Amino acid sequence: MTASNSSRGFIIALIATLFWSTTGPLISYLVKTYSLPSLVLAFWRDLFVAFGMVVGLLIFSRARFSLDRKHWGFIILYGLTLAVFNSMWTFSVQYNGAAVATVLAFSSPAMTALLSRIIFKETFSRIKVISIALSFIGTILVSGAADPAMWKLNPAGIIFGLLTGLFFAFYNLEGKVASDKHIDSWTALLYSFGIAAVFLFFFIIANDLFITNQSPLIDLLWLGKSFAGWSILFLLGVIPTLGGFGLYTLSIRYLSPTISNLIATLEPVFTAIWAYIFLSEVLTNVQLGGSLLLMFGVILLRLGNRE
Repeated sequence: MTASNSSRGFIIALIATLFWSTTGPLISYLVKTYSLPSLVLAFWRDLFVAFGMVVGLLIFSRARFSLDRKHWGFIILYGLTLAVFNSMWTFSVQYNGAAVATVLAFSSPAMTALLSRIIFKETFSRIKVISIALSFIGTILVSGAADPAMWKLNPAGIIFGLLTGLFFAFYNLEGKVASDKHIDSWTALLYSFGIAAVFLFFFIIANDLFITNQSPLIDLLWLGKSFAGWSILFLLGVIPTLGGFGLYTLSIRYLSPTISNLIATLEPVFTAIWAYIFLSEVLTNVQLGGSLLLMFGVILLRLGNRE
């Protein structure tokens, strides 16, 4: 990895994380204002991403619609992984609450590092281990999960939370495989989100039939005639999700999956900044300490990666 590619990858991953950090306030608003069911939200979010990609590629690069037939099996798996990750995340938030779910989701850097070591023989340096530890501790502090009252977990919640981290780790590794297969980042994004939306459609049907015992797809148009609700949901899909996942997938071309994943742990810090700017929410001293740990972990990783 050259120094210029490494720097480019760090910048891209940071911008991706900045985009991602806006999803929390938007999702929170949709859930609190409209009580939008989690799977329905995930479905429309992925569908709008795919729609945004179609429009963008029609305007700027129609050649990226092309995908070699031999890659379709992998892309379907890629989309399934994304759909399961989105599903596990929504259920984790439902069972654990946002703070604990965030901590469990950010078990993914450690899982990504371990899987990268096994699959790609990625170097497991001391600096990476320290960065992983700092990111996990920092995430606990920033999310507020250091408060024992937040840890009212149940077995299902623990399983959903850890599966969120595991499937995000799989998503990271598949992004690396897509790069190795020379699949264009935006092409991979288009088809993975489109396929994820299809899988989520069937997840919703299964949920309606076997869990909530209601008519299939009765909640799909939950927002009804609410123009504001649909606009925010569309905004959520096209800007933070498309921008975040697109740039994050691109960053894996220049960085290892572990490093990209560690940079993404800065998301709670950026989210806290957005919350301060738009919602006047002030970080506690503990959360500020966690933010510093997260930033120090990424700076340490950057310096170690240069060496």
